[in-house]
Amino acid sequence: MGEMFAPLAHPAFRWLFAGRLTTVIGNSMAPIALAFAVLDLTSSVTSLGLVVAARSVTNVVFLLWGGVVADRLPRQLVLAGSCAVSFVSQALIAALVLTGTVSLPWFVVLSAVNGMSSAFAFPASAALVPQTVPGDLRQRANALLRLGLNTGNIGGASLGGLLIAFTSPGWGLAVDALSFALAGVFFAFVRVPAARAAAEHKPSVFSELKVGWTEFVARQWVWVVVVAFTFVNAAYAGGVFILGPVLADSTFGREVWGLVLASQTAGMVAGAFVAMRLKARRLLLVGVACVGAFASLPLAMVLHPEPWALVLAAFVCGLGLEQFGVAWETSLQHHVPEDKLARVYSYDMLGSFVAIPLAQLAIGPVSHAVGTSAALLGCAAIYVLATAGMLASRSVRTVVNEPVAQPV
Repeated sequence: MGEMFAPLAHPAFRWLFAGRLTTVIGNSMAPIALAFAVLDLTSSVTSLGLVVAARSVTNVVFLLWGGVVADRLPRQLVLAGSCAVSFVSQALIAALVLTGTVSLPWFVVLSAVNGMSSAFAFPASAALVPQTVPGDLRQRANALLRLGLNTGNIGGASLGGLLIAFTSPGWGLAVDALSFALAGVFFAFVRVPAARAAAEHKPSVFSELKVGWTEFVARQWVWVVVVAFTFVNAAYAGGVFILGPVLADSTFGREVWGLVLASQTAGMVAGAFVAMRLKARRLLLVGVACVGAFASLPLAMVLHPEPWALVLAAFVCGLGLEQFGVAWETSLQHHVPEDKLARVYSYDMLGSFVAIPLAQLAIGPVSHAVGTSAALLGCAAIYVLATAGMLASRSVRTVVNEPVAQPV
């Protein structure tokens, strides 16, 4: 057990872990609070979609810039700055909700600001990990982070639901704002060596983006996996998160769907423990193979929608998701130079997220045209085909779980 938590012996990792855990607890409350706040004001699902889309769009638009900034500046300061902006935006929207002076334009604008600040935090936080622990601890560090984040999601969502039920959505947003303030302090205490040497003349942003793109496409396994996950994430967002509740209403019930989502998260927690102990020379190959487990949930929803089967399938799905997540993070951190890692992460995230809004818009018309069951079977087929496509790449199959020498 001591070896599993060895990354926590390093102070920089402890502060990073504390900061990310704090933000995820607050952010797991925010979607619940925001949804009810918007619905209380407008009673409109369309308005809620507009507010959520504003955050998604600015997040995608600024991801590449976030990667450049995180490779140019100390990443812990980028995280602290992002937290400061998010604190201000969430505190302002909380104050407007609590005083009853909020309007839909305020929701849209401040949601967009929060999405922009998150775009700078995502690549910076992921790229900071290898600077906080030695190379032989990266796999355990990534697994431990994901364990903490999944546990924080469970606790934060539960606390958020209770807080909003007994008070108001505004207080949920206020707690989210405070979590950003506290996390910013934690990130400021991270002390790590610089990821790159200071240059007398910094290249332009577009030159930095070009270097990041060159680094991204230089390894076939990187872009093969990202292309596959463009489809995997789209199927997951459109299929599970939209069609799942629709099918629950017509068949097995909302209560069972809540258990299904809880079981998936439990599978992710268990998967993090497995990943911490897993010793595989070709870790990415194992992780990619586990992506096929994602098909278990939509298949169970269509073929055998009994509560026990759905809960089991969701657990298997969560277990597979964590094996891939830890393998992917560790492989990138082992093989991409640290001074370019944030930019590669930003291209990864852009490719992985870009189709999600399109899928969320398209899944309704598609399910009306072919039926919910057929659409879910199509999502399962996408998971299987994406897994097969990744495994067919020799580049993916041969990635070794060993850090490469960093340029001096």
